[in-house]
Amino acid sequence: MADKTFDLIVIGAGPGGYVAAIRAAQLGLNVACVEKGALGGTCLNVGCIPSKALLESSELLHQAQSSFKQHGIQTGDVSLDLAAMMTRKAGIVKQMTGGIRGLFRKNKVTHFEGLGRLAGDGKVEVAGKKGTETVSAERILIATGSSPIVLPGLANDGAHIISSTEALALDSVPEKMVVIGAGAIGLELGSVWNRLGSDVTVVEFLDRITPTMDRELSDGLQKLLEKQGLAFQFETRAESAQVKDGKVTVSLKQGDNASEVICDRLLVAVGRKPNTDGLGAEIVGLTVNERGFIPVNEKFETNLAGVFAIGDVIPGPMLAHVAEEEGVAAVELMVGHAGHVNYDAIPNVVYTHPELASVGLTEEQVKEKGIPYKVGKFPFLANGRAHSLDATDGLVKMIAHEKTDRMLGLHILGARASDMLAEGVLAMEFCASAEDIARTMHAHPTMPEAVKEAALAVHKEAIHI
Repeated sequence: MADKTFDLIVIGAGPGGYVAAIRAAQLGLNVACVEKGALGGTCLNVGCIPSKALLESSELLHQAQSSFKQHGIQTGDVSLDLAAMMTRKAGIVKQMTGGIRGLFRKNKVTHFEGLGRLAGDGKVEVAGKKGTETVSAERILIATGSSPIVLPGLANDGAHIISSTEALALDSVPEKMVVIGAGAIGLELGSVWNRLGSDVTVVEFLDRITPTMDRELSDGLQKLLEKQGLAFQFETRAESAQVKDGKVTVSLKQGDNASEVICDRLLVAVGRKPNTDGLGAEIVGLTVNERGFIPVNEKFETNLAGVFAIGDVIPGPMLAHVAEEEGVAAVELMVGHAGHVNYDAIPNVVYTHPELASVGLTEEQVKEKGIPYKVGKFPFLANGRAHSLDATDGLVKMIAHEKTDRMLGLHILGARASDMLAEGVLAMEFCASAEDIARTMHAHPTMPEAVKEAALAVHKEAIHI
């Protein structure tokens, strides 16, 4: 097949890759995007979108079984139709990935289906179902994303020892599930199956859940999850697992004490690794560090001229929205625009119920840096909208510089925290002070009023506590 030439070839059509391809096309570049799987990558197909669909469905089931009567709603017997729930999830995924195809057509992005591999001199080999073809471009952007980490002794068999991918598509509710890892993925999927009826135990090597989040709010979330039925074992290592007669025996080590736990499904959710194998890095001389990440400079350039990288394959937070922003910034910088990513204002969310959302520095980080600070807190128990939603668990915590009053961090534990966090991200982008937020009018009654009250509380001026 004849070579094809473009201004930019993007390898990978996950959140970073497809957004970069579309933005580059908007900027006038002739763009191709190479993807071996479904458009949307992990996020749309086996990550962000399907997990949120199941979180929402499982939470509605939980509410129907536990709290509808408080609202005067009589439902009778409520039961789970897992197949229908999975069908709904699949429908959302199909619609979203189809939307990307439509955006590619609208923006005249050429889509190549196959595995992309660097071939040197601005060329990319695409190994597809019909063979291998070569495409060329002045610039190449690597956006191949990441995949779940597999621990030694806990190899994924796709049936009993599983990753987040398989945990999103189980055809029955496990009687007992063990989750290795108390980060966002482990807690979210553990919550889903707990709500659907599984007995869930979360095993974590560290001494806490969500280690990158504010400790006070993390501890608060743990207590709420325990009330919901999740059990936790901290400072515990999963040594190995054996499958026999449809059951998984997991060997655990806590200090000098060894133990075993038997479960129906073992979900390993200890993080992700960059997808840099198979790129041809060693052939073309692309630098990849010892952890598999591709080092880049402030313009997302690799050590190879004309080759760029973004998202989960470069060092930094492995989040879909970070990849999107890096994709936009990278292509804008390519054409001489002032692309930029503010890594000090990255929203981070755990989509349990209630949600845990954070931007900026935690109280532990502020102390470690020796920054003088003040803290304002406001509980949702004192928020009228929270009472109407039957969602009074949690609080808002704002951290501001003691001398300048500039907001350093916003941390929210509560229902709809992910939506409320946007105000804090914008505030940090504009270097707002706690007083700026405190003097901003918030609609009543709404959950975000708690953010205003937390800002007032920084100066001990909260009205409703």
